[in-house]
Amino acid sequence: MATIKDIALRAGVSPTTVSRVLNHDETINVQDRTRRNILEAAEELEYTPKAKRKGNQNRKLRVGLVYTYSPEEELEDPYYLCIRLAVEKRLQKEKYTSIMLPERDLSPVLPGVDGIIGLGTFTRKKFESIEGWHIPAVFIDSMPGSCNFDSVVVDYRGAMNSVVDYLYGCGHRRIGLIGSDESYESSEQVMEPRTVYFRELLGKRGLYDERFVKTGKFTAGDGHRLFMELYGDFHGAGAKYPASESPTALFVVNDTIASGVYKAAYDLKLMIPGAVSIIGFNDIPSAKYMTPPLTTVRLPMEFMGDYAVKLLRERVLGERKTSIRVTAGTEMKVRGSVRMID
Repeated sequence: MATIKDIALRAGVSPTTVSRVLNHDETINVQDRTRRNILEAAEELEYTPKAKRKGNQNRKLRVGLVYTYSPEEELEDPYYLCIRLAVEKRLQKEKYTSIMLPERDLSPVLPGVDGIIGLGTFTRKKFESIEGWHIPAVFIDSMPGSCNFDSVVVDYRGAMNSVVDYLYGCGHRRIGLIGSDESYESSEQVMEPRTVYFRELLGKRGLYDERFVKTGKFTAGDGHRLFMELYGDFHGAGAKYPASESPTALFVVNDTIASGVYKAAYDLKLMIPGAVSIIGFNDIPSAKYMTPPLTTVRLPMEFMGDYAVKLLRERVLGERKTSIRVTAGTEMKVRGSVRMID
């Protein structure tokens, strides 16, 4: 943000002269050319007087919240719940007003809001619809592409590289995946990044095996069903492949699905990690209380929600005009669900 000293340097005068000119001091005696140079420099540098800046800083914003998932889906997967609570906590702390906007019926007539925070998976069509509102917007866990929006996203590739490295370092070579084939809209496929990157990184090591992959929905029920199917492909009367070739480790794309995998292993009387090692993703609060405690990838969910509010505030108050993307790193939480093998 430009200061009086910046203007003085640009105009070639003293800061005192700049201050007196900008404050319309009628007692100052300067040439018209000097006065014009000062005013032009202030305009070029987009100088904002302190009094005005202070008033702008204290402005209480009205923020529209757009979530692409249902309350039932939020309860099923606490990942989005944790981020939403972080957003709302920061909004309350700043004494900002929040307004829920229905994502599935985004009206071209927008209620009086200063900016938008979107959480979830947005299609290109939805981004374009919101872009038509001509107000600042920040998206969490979704990348707007060419739109002039800010975003806070997870380093999924880095996270998947850590998972593959860890399993490989523990001696696993037959590594499976229980992922997601969900798309946000049937008319536009939105690829699930963990599933995509994990397949890619296994392939680079020559370890990808389609037999070890099952995909479904982000629910514990599908986790149970998919593990049952995968186990049945290698064991029992209807097995398609030799039991000796079954995967020794599985990456499961979120902890909610992993809880269903745990239940399936229990029903099949299989020990984790003795029979199969499991790594989850998200580090939901219950992960460390599972039996055995789940090794998983922790996301900075509170940071993501909190920082989204900060980014929106910068854009609404005019502190920054350029859109940015913040990529949040992850942390592997090693617990008891992965074993070393020879």
